[in-house]
Amino acid sequence: MTRQPIYLDGFSTTPLAPEALAAMQAAWAGPGNASSPHAAGQRALAILDRGRKQVADLIGCSAGEVIFTSGATEANNLALRGIAEWGRRGGSERRRVVVSAIEHKAVLEAAKRLVLDEFEVVVAPVDRAGVIDLARLEALVDDETLLVSVMLVNNETGVVQPIREVAQICQSRGVLLHSDGAQGVGKQPVNVFDLGVDYLSISAHKLYGPMGVGALYVASDAPKPVAQVFGGGHERGMRAGTEPVPLVAGFGAAAEVARFCLEADSERSAMLKDAFVQALSAAGVSYNFITERAPVIDGGLALSFPSTIGDDLAGRVAKKLCISTGSACNSGQVTFSHVLRAMGIDGDLAQSVVRFFFGRMNTIEEVRSAALIIAEAVNELRTPLDESASERYGVGHEACAYRP
Repeated sequence: MTRQPIYLDGFSTTPLAPEALAAMQAAWAGPGNASSPHAAGQRALAILDRGRKQVADLIGCSAGEVIFTSGATEANNLALRGIAEWGRRGGSERRRVVVSAIEHKAVLEAAKRLVLDEFEVVVAPVDRAGVIDLARLEALVDDETLLVSVMLVNNETGVVQPIREVAQICQSRGVLLHSDGAQGVGKQPVNVFDLGVDYLSISAHKLYGPMGVGALYVASDAPKPVAQVFGGGHERGMRAGTEPVPLVAGFGAAAEVARFCLEADSERSAMLKDAFVQALSAAGVSYNFITERAPVIDGGLALSFPSTIGDDLAGRVAKKLCISTGSACNSGQVTFSHVLRAMGIDGDLAQSVVRFFFGRMNTIEEVRSAALIIAEAVNELRTPLDESASERYGVGHEACAYRP
């Protein structure tokens, strides 16, 4: 027997780790504001400090470089808008910001608003597999560029971006680098010094932690973003507001589990992903990898199902299987995913794309059952889409996916 609905939407959010739930329950057991001088406040501060160190250990930095936020969206805004404001206040005369075409809307919308502050915002293209075009990026990054933002792992395709190479381009021109690491941190090894980033956004609920909390890594030798939330000067003056101690406790616990389980998680996720696509093939389902041979995070999968509309497929299986099409933040919109458009995918092919993530809490029985559910639904939903478009992409799968 398998649990239903089977949850395969880990790009949207991951299930809460038991360790994170236990840490939050313990933190909620007693009141306390980390800014208060009494015993309850000191208890809260100790929990906050522990959580900060656990997150820092996950990405290989010092605790003082971790700034807690309400999530990756706020962290992205703090990085982009905060550094732009730092520049406007005299930190730099540079007024160009470069972002990749496949960024999460939290980056793209924040960047768009910098135009109102007289910044030039330039969008760097990606190739047909969804990987940043390094040659084109290098041509766009000049002596007027203040900041570049390229995500670590794409939230719709799972493609891992070459951040080290991006960092080399930035460093050669004295440009600051931000990366939205929400989909990568906790799912693959991440060390900020190896990556060469100045700022890294993290989301707790993408790594089996609670919703409502995240962090921005700010390198000790990088300019400090100007606060976008004002108040009591919390978080080293970069993010005011009483810290959510129980959420930080859950965040920290999830980060600690992730750090110790990264290798096992990756192996398991790859195994589950392989089992899923093999079961699809065995069931006679036609599918295409839209990411071609690009590196994809273990457990991540973006498939197109020829002659099938992805939204219809997700709706048909919704009671048995949790999957989604494109970014969850775009739900309800008629327009195609900006990520797929940036990859040159549009029309019927774009409509047929579905994303999956096979994570720590999934079982082999679940993924095999999920493949049969998909197969049945695809057969019921076949529509006369333009299959010639999908022929641009090869059919097959590469070995991908944890712990016992």
